[in-house]
Amino acid sequence: MLLYIMLTQALWQARNRFSDERGQTLAEYGIILAVVAVAVVVLAVVAFREAIVVAFNSATDCLDGSC
Repeated sequence: MLLYIMLTQALWQARNRFSDERGQTLAEYGIILAVVAVAVVVLAVVAFREAIVVAFNSATDCLDGSC
């Protein structure tokens, strides 16, 4: 009987430990922040694509010695 009580108590403690959602909100905010950051970087690259290409071409030309 004592073993049954101890096992039941251990199962309830495990259930309570895994059903705790205190850190879940922080993780969700972190995921949302990461998605927004990736979207901002993608939009910046798309918006400044021509300027980025020109800058890389200029750097490549300078490394080739024609600068």
